[in-house]
Amino acid sequence: MTKEDLKIVYMGTPDFAVEPLRRLVQGGYNVVGVITMPDKPAGRGHKIQFSPVKQFALEHNLHLLQPEKLKDEAFVNELRALNADLQVVVAFRMLPEVVWNMPKLGTFNLHASLLPQYRGAAPINWAIINGDTETGVTTFFLTHEIDTGKIIQQERIPISDKDNAETIHDALMMKGSDLLIETVDNIIAGTISPKPQEELYRSEDELRPAPKIFKETCEIDFNKTARQVFNFVRGLSPYPAAWTTLQAASGEQFTVKVYDTEVSAHNVNGEPGTVDTDGKSFIRVATAEGAIELKSLLLPGKKRMPVADLLRGFAFPEGAKFVRL
Repeated sequence: MTKEDLKIVYMGTPDFAVEPLRRLVQGGYNVVGVITMPDKPAGRGHKIQFSPVKQFALEHNLHLLQPEKLKDEAFVNELRALNADLQVVVAFRMLPEVVWNMPKLGTFNLHASLLPQYRGAAPINWAIINGDTETGVTTFFLTHEIDTGKIIQQERIPISDKDNAETIHDALMMKGSDLLIETVDNIIAGTISPKPQEELYRSEDELRPAPKIFKETCEIDFNKTARQVFNFVRGLSPYPAAWTTLQAASGEQFTVKVYDTEVSAHNVNGEPGTVDTDGKSFIRVATAEGAIELKSLLLPGKKRMPVADLLRGFAFPEGAKFVRL
């Protein structure tokens, strides 16, 4: 079988899923259908917004499906009619067995971690938050339990202190696109040897999860070490962004988003959350061990800016400190 003969159905929704689809289309692979999330309102005006994958599919005249429910009989019948040999999933929803078990060559997923580590919705964020110095991408066949199927291939990339969630997202998107094409080619050639994930660890205790991130997940805890706070902030930057609460001596509070920090060479006297600033160029915060220097912030009603620029137009409240809600 050639890549022109192999019928592929592609499933994905966000930006991360566009580049792999682009590679398939530009590479001449036979993409017979694209499945993405239904349109939904977004922004202040609640205007209907297409997913990035839908936009790409429309621009390239690809057959598009947007089911509300993946078990819906009409959708399942329409999917079956495409007669796909292989299904490829990148950043999509959890699939029911009737869908992932449909094609004769199976359904594989591209996941942004080195499985079995970081199974779940936010693998990029959690790898950085946990201070890992390496991550990667994995292709694996889908099975009943999420992110647990047999591994087909993996590729690794380093994580440096200069990286954040955005830079690693972009690096893994490109590396993952390469790996996805390589995986498809190897499936066509019949040269794959899928490996059970259970062979890669001895106990579930060794595995780090990657659960979905919510607003409360993103609150900074200055009772951790400076290094942990540093990793936490960059693991959530620029989106959804770490946040904390600044409390003035009067008791007034407001939320501050933090996008960039560094471990300070200076100590700050006081309990975690205590602030030291010259009101001109720096804001340092005490942690459980060492101090963290805030480099880029967003205050309510203002735009994101470097601390030095912010302090030129903002009088930092005397005696203010950062607190947890």
